[in-house]
Amino acid sequence: MPRIAVGSAGEASQPDALKAALAEFISMLIFVFAGEGSGMAFNKLTDDGSSTPAGLVQASLAHAFALFVAVSVGANISGGHVNPAVTFGAFVGGHITLMRSVLYWVAQCLGSVIACLLLKFATGGLETSAFSLSSGVSVWNALVFEIVMTFGLVYTVYATAVDPKKGNIGIIAPIAIGFIVGANILVGGAFDGASMNPAVSFGPAVRQLVMGQPLGLLAWPLRWLWDCRRCLQHLLHRRKHARAASNHRLLR
Repeated sequence: MPRIAVGSAGEASQPDALKAALAEFISMLIFVFAGEGSGMAFNKLTDDGSSTPAGLVQASLAHAFALFVAVSVGANISGGHVNPAVTFGAFVGGHITLMRSVLYWVAQCLGSVIACLLLKFATGGLETSAFSLSSGVSVWNALVFEIVMTFGLVYTVYATAVDPKKGNIGIIAPIAIGFIVGANILVGGAFDGASMNPAVSFGPAVRQLVMGQPLGLLAWPLRWLWDCRRCLQHLLHRRKHARAASNHRLLR
């Protein structure tokens, strides 16, 4: 069973941890700027045609290419997570500590927000596209989509980049990760936008909130963060309970 480590408060000020967090920030900024920006450019050229089949293919290719680059540039520094869900999986698997995970999460969300604000300025005030449900799609429908797609993404990351038994297949990890995201966008993009990434949802929502638009747009990213918090509490509770049971058996 993987050993979950909390880490120490001093870890947040260690140079290697800060360097890794900076790498996650830059990687997320690259990914969101290219992914969101490509959609904005497509809308400008086609008079808001992102909801067409061509727009879906464009979004799939743009995000696949952008994530391939983002994972590649961060892989040797931070592991190239570029996704709070991947970071959470690495924490649960015992590959990084909770303190480093928190640094990554803050850096990832901040990178997404900064990318969206830069796009707002660079495009002369064009709107970044926040995630929303299509007509006839319920929250529960979207939840199933996101669970399955995010599982596929995290499993791909583990199989190609994290698993110590991966061997030479780790070389193609960024390509495989980009491909699974592109494929999932083709599957779920027409229904809920196919986020698979809490930080990617968080950036556009925060930017719209900063610009004075409704807080309701934060529903999806806040749901992601709430679910992650509940999962973390559950895991820590189970660990504490298992340790107490082990100590009780030793005393007997």
